[in-house]
Amino acid sequence: MGKLVSTMFVTLDGVYQAPGGPQEDPSGGFDQGGWSVPYGDEDFGRFVTEVFDGVGAFLLGRRTYDIFASYWPKMTDPSDPIATKLNALPKYVVSGTLTDPSWSGTTVIGGDLANEVTALKERTDGELQVHGSGALVRSLLALDLLDTLHLMTFPVVLGAGRRLLTEGAVPTAFRHAGGRVTAAGVSIQSYEQAGRPEYGSY
Repeated sequence: MGKLVSTMFVTLDGVYQAPGGPQEDPSGGFDQGGWSVPYGDEDFGRFVTEVFDGVGAFLLGRRTYDIFASYWPKMTDPSDPIATKLNALPKYVVSGTLTDPSWSGTTVIGGDLANEVTALKERTDGELQVHGSGALVRSLLALDLLDTLHLMTFPVVLGAGRRLLTEGAVPTAFRHAGGRVTAAGVSIQSYEQAGRPEYGSY
């Protein structure tokens, strides 16, 4: 059975929207896209490559899927470890409206998310990876389906944009599983889900 693993880019104030470019996702009037780019050094690239080394299949939300599908199929360099995995491995997109995906290897899933994703985990050899897809990640957390969260926190505050964890999130505890800080100051921390929080007093 595969593990469900999320890799998220967030700012210090928790924004995950459009890290990769100004036109990536301007919805809601967001005009600060591309905020992660100045921090994309060798340390950052090395970690991303390590993540992709473990992937068996991808699970994406519709918005992230559309962003990826408009870019990655055009990347055909066989030495690119990210492009080769994204283009060759199975991709599952959660959507109630997408009916005819053009990106090869794509399957649309809908209906009962808990059952669908549990079945995907059971038949995936390696990690079932979620990249971006913040709304989907929140749903997976609420269903206790997420096993590992790689949280990459960039040293920037935007003050606007969609935030990963919002009011009403299901209380969840995590166990720290490792981390590093890149030369550019990106804090990369990995967490394993550990059930519900415990409480006490000082």
